[in-house]
Amino acid sequence: MTTMPVKIVHVAIERDWRHVYDYAHRPENMRHWAAGLAAGFTPDGEDWLADGGPLGTIRVRFAPRNTEGVVDHTVTLPDGQSVHNVLRVVPNGDGAEVIFMVLHLPGTTDEAFRADCEHVQKDLNTLKTILEQ
Repeated sequence: MTTMPVKIVHVAIERDWRHVYDYAHRPENMRHWAAGLAAGFTPDGEDWLADGGPLGTIRVRFAPRNTEGVVDHTVTLPDGQSVHNVLRVVPNGDGAEVIFMVLHLPGTTDEAFRADCEHVQKDLNTLKTILEQ
């Protein structure tokens, strides 16, 4: 069994966690706060399609709506590689904590992994700005 290194990236948001989840779990809202998905998603059955830039069209399947704050999603690249992204919204006092687990995928340089973590942090900070306005 092989495990990958991970970094937990998170942000506290001064809004009820259920409100944060309600906004964050909707794929149509992600274009507002997830910079890599600025073009948005197109529904395709149970999945959503997005422009992955130089990667081509990516397929994303989200966890069904739930009461536990799970916004996990599996991204399938054009070459068939799938990556499960763990994204959770949990209570933090009267507010919320949004938590994303960034995987250091095999073949990814340390520099690219750090850049990915910084990118996720910026996205979560954008989500915070939107929801605290």
